[in-house]
Amino acid sequence: MTKLCICGSGKHFEKCCAPFLDGLRWAKTPEQLMRSRYSAYALGGYGDYLLQTWFPATAKGLTAESLAQRSCDWTELEVLNKSQKGDQGTVEFNAWFHNDKGEKEVLHEKSVFQRIDGIWLYVGGEVNSSPG
Repeated sequence: MTKLCICGSGKHFEKCCAPFLDGLRWAKTPEQLMRSRYSAYALGGYGDYLLQTWFPATAKGLTAESLAQRSCDWTELEVLNKSQKGDQGTVEFNAWFHNDKGEKEVLHEKSVFQRIDGIWLYVGGEVNSSPG
């Protein structure tokens, strides 16, 4: 039985984020990369993928082992806005999660992406978190 992707795209996981997480394909757009990175965090165990898709200059000090840890229960993703101009892109989104006390919170981020040699990388973003 196939299940819908955790990224909220409405597509089946095997045809959505799985090929990226399994290293079979690279994301073609900033939104695909953001959704696959959300899935990596939500599922846990994909620290290598998260590190490989992080812009090296802003990934200093991060390890695949620490990124593979599931730190909270991610429950929903909503893409609010996206843009791409040449090798630059942004994706604004809300991601809901339950914190360690079981309370629902929302993380709002405007992520910045850079394409280098045909590969999209996460550079960083403006992050806000609040009760959801």
